[in-house]
Amino acid sequence: MKRIFTLLICITVALQGYSQTQPAPQTYNFSIQEAIDYALTHKDSVINSGLDVKNADYYVKELIGQGFPQIDGTASFQDYLKIPTTLLPGEFFGAPAGTFIPVKFGVKYQSNLGVNVSQLLFDPSYIIGLQGRKTYKELYNRGYTSTKIDVTTKVTKAYYQVLVSNEQIKLLDANIAQLKQQVDQTTAQNKQGFVEKIDVDRIAVQYNNLVTSRENTLRLLALNYQLLKFQIGMPIENSLTLKDGLNDVKLDENIVETVADTASYKNRIEYKIFETSLKLSEFDLKRMKAQFLPTLKANVAYTASYQNNSFKDLYSTSFPSSYVGLTLNVPIFSGGQRTNQVRQSEITVLKNKNNLLGMRNGLNLQAAQAKIIYMNSLQSLNNQKRNQELAREVLRVSKIKYQQGVGSSIEVTQAQTALESADNTYVQSLYDALVSRVDLDRAYGRIQ
Repeated sequence: MKRIFTLLICITVALQGYSQTQPAPQTYNFSIQEAIDYALTHKDSVINSGLDVKNADYYVKELIGQGFPQIDGTASFQDYLKIPTTLLPGEFFGAPAGTFIPVKFGVKYQSNLGVNVSQLLFDPSYIIGLQGRKTYKELYNRGYTSTKIDVTTKVTKAYYQVLVSNEQIKLLDANIAQLKQQVDQTTAQNKQGFVEKIDVDRIAVQYNNLVTSRENTLRLLALNYQLLKFQIGMPIENSLTLKDGLNDVKLDENIVETVADTASYKNRIEYKIFETSLKLSEFDLKRMKAQFLPTLKANVAYTASYQNNSFKDLYSTSFPSSYVGLTLNVPIFSGGQRTNQVRQSEITVLKNKNNLLGMRNGLNLQAAQAKIIYMNSLQSLNNQKRNQELAREVLRVSKIKYQQGVGSSIEVTQAQTALESADNTYVQSLYDALVSRVDLDRAYGRIQ
């Protein structure tokens, strides 16, 4: 029992220590811009893209370092357990012709210490690589910008989804409140014998369905909050509330009039990335052509050699040697490899030019499409607003007629159903309009 009690105490202390090391959940209240700013510093894809930019910087420094002196140190040690034997002709020592005398050259211990220095003097491929280093860094910087634009778009849409869900709950609450009042009135009238039980049941069914719909929407709202936290890179356990409302978002036709259809593709980061890729392929073509030119290097070496039959006296005497020289490499024939590499690079350049043209046409089409979709979404949203108002008016008139005895409960039920349908359609149209606004801004390169 004592062992079990001690074990329980240890587990309790460990759990308390673990809970104390865990960061406590935090509460945030974000506007759209604040949510975007948080995402740009916490979202994993943005962080990784920033690391790619740093990695590109290191690659450029590695490339530049190839033009600096290359210094290597060498050291070797040999212990000849058996010194190599060489056979010399016997006549050298007065022996009969055709005989050989075994002779051992060398000593038991040998060691060499040296330094080698090489300096690149001329290499066209290296020069072209230096010329393209800015373009190489530009590619990753633009990729970083593209990632931030993509994250900004996703965060904005997720933020709007939460706003729309909140609006939907407000509409449901309003409908539930007025329907609850109607249920109470109809129930009271039934008790007084003015209406039939079936009228109460019809309204009760609608009321129950509306309450269930609200509960489902609340669960979806919680999920939308989690999606928003995921898009901005926030831990799910943190609490998040929104500052901005739907009234802070401008949805009007004047936005469309401010965008220009011509050359909008030049503002798109996707087009700029393709431009950079084309430049890099052109630099690669130049580099391949430079392989036909010679290269020149300067070489300097110094070596100290140590030899002795006694290990303790090995480093007492050195036999140094050194040299200075040039190495010229002239390409003569490679079996057509360099020629075929140049042709492959030429094809890559042509393909990138075709891709750039296709990208330009595709982005222009995307901009025109986004403009039309946004205009249609605005028109649908305005139409659904009118339908919503009409549905409310129809419900109001139907309830008056029913109360005055000139209408039926079925008319009231149908009017209530029509209002719920109009509310749902309005909410969907509102979300479509908000999303199309984001797509319009991205299509015209206004999200940076």
